[in-house]
Amino acid sequence: MQIAKNGDSVKVHYTGKFFDGSIFDSSLGREPLEFIVGSQQVIAGFDDAVNNMTIGEKKTIDIAPEFAYGERNEDFLIEVSILDLPEDFEPKIGMPVEMMNNEGETLVASIVDISQDSIKLDANHPLSGKQLTFEIELMEITS
Repeated sequence: MQIAKNGDSVKVHYTGKFFDGSIFDSSLGREPLEFIVGSQQVIAGFDDAVNNMTIGEKKTIDIAPEFAYGERNEDFLIEVSILDLPEDFEPKIGMPVEMMNNEGETLVASIVDISQDSIKLDANHPLSGKQLTFEIELMEITS
């Protein structure tokens, strides 16, 4: 019986749900998710759950925010002056905006408020601060 371990390439089908049972993502109906166990390609709680699974095994796990997308961080709410925006930019609530952090990495934030003088952006991951539930089925292991 083959068991998934760190360094193995695996394929899994999954369904991600919020605490209320509503689905936020699923691989069903498309190709399974492929990643290397222990390589930090997926959130820590998901990675830990797949480690030691056998092919065909199914499990349901709950993942706390600190092992998923982290807690919400109020420092990731950013106010930008309207004067700093391109002239042809027409902001709308919920609109994604690409921006660079101090390390030169591109981040995606969403507009959460618009005033006459500024817009407020939220650079938190949309799933930050949320407890997540995943139903996982290990489909394949390749070492």
